[in-house]
Amino acid sequence: MSTATSANPVTSASPCVNICVIDAVTGFCLGCGRTGNEIGSWMSLSEAQKITLNAGLPARMEAISNRNARCVLPQRKVGP
Repeated sequence: MSTATSANPVTSASPCVNICVIDAVTGFCLGCGRTGNEIGSWMSLSEAQKITLNAGLPARMEAISNRNARCVLPQRKVGP
């Protein structure tokens, strides 16, 4: 199922935003939502495969965002 609309078409362009950090829990890049394997194989994917992959990235990014929003960092003690 595609999330594309006429205002937001799914393309075969690389989703890379130069924030290349792989989330240890999900295995997804925090910048684009792809896995390390997907990033590495991007150039060898067909146009149809790139479009299909790109169509699923918004849901991945939302899952990463929702998971990170639930994380609570411990409070740091200040002073003695």
